[in-house]
Amino acid sequence: MASRSNAEVDGGAVTNWLHDTIADFDSAHSLAGRARTRRWQCFAQRFPAISEMRVIDLGGTPESWALAPVRPRAVTIVNLLPLTSDEPTVDVVQADACDLPAAVRHERFDLVFSNSLIEHVGGHPQRQRLADTIGVLAERYWVQTPYRYFPVEPHWVFPGMQWLPYEARVQISLRWNRGNVHTYTREDAENAVDQVDLLSISQMRRYFPTSSIWHERFAGLVKSIVAVRG
Repeated sequence: MASRSNAEVDGGAVTNWLHDTIADFDSAHSLAGRARTRRWQCFAQRFPAISEMRVIDLGGTPESWALAPVRPRAVTIVNLLPLTSDEPTVDVVQADACDLPAAVRHERFDLVFSNSLIEHVGGHPQRQRLADTIGVLAERYWVQTPYRYFPVEPHWVFPGMQWLPYEARVQISLRWNRGNVHTYTREDAENAVDQVDLLSISQMRRYFPTSSIWHERFAGLVKSIVAVRG
């Protein structure tokens, strides 16, 4: 059996460290796990009456609410995927959050919740449509997105990937197996890269001008940003 070089061993150790330290959502000790816990705590502090609210979650999943320390009175989840829920207080609608069915668009909710969606909807016009939709659905909202200038791209967990040329990002997606994105063909890699466009603080202020922007930090650096109103 051929032995691996020290560089290969060191490289594997680094990628394992990146995954375990940053991207392992199942670990309460990883950056992702700790950030999720802090985010739920801040969310509950901002909306202390959440247990009495009717919430619409744009882009979420029933599993994410199962992890919430305090649950709303009722949740409507909108997702492009055909999700299901056994919870009587959770309703799932398969739809585009930027183009909601009339039955959902004409309803009123106490709060709009959206976690890591706006960077996926496809450029400024779609992001503006999403922001406009959020403003119509409820007076209160919580809209989170990863920060463009955090040094590690959060979907692939690759340092500085978001600032690289397009072809470099496609090649990284084909070869890098950490994070939440795994692609095995060039077409899949291109689609994955095309579907992620991280936002700056100024952009979030543009889309949500009446909100306050909470800066979620890690090691003193802004990791993600949340537009909050209410």
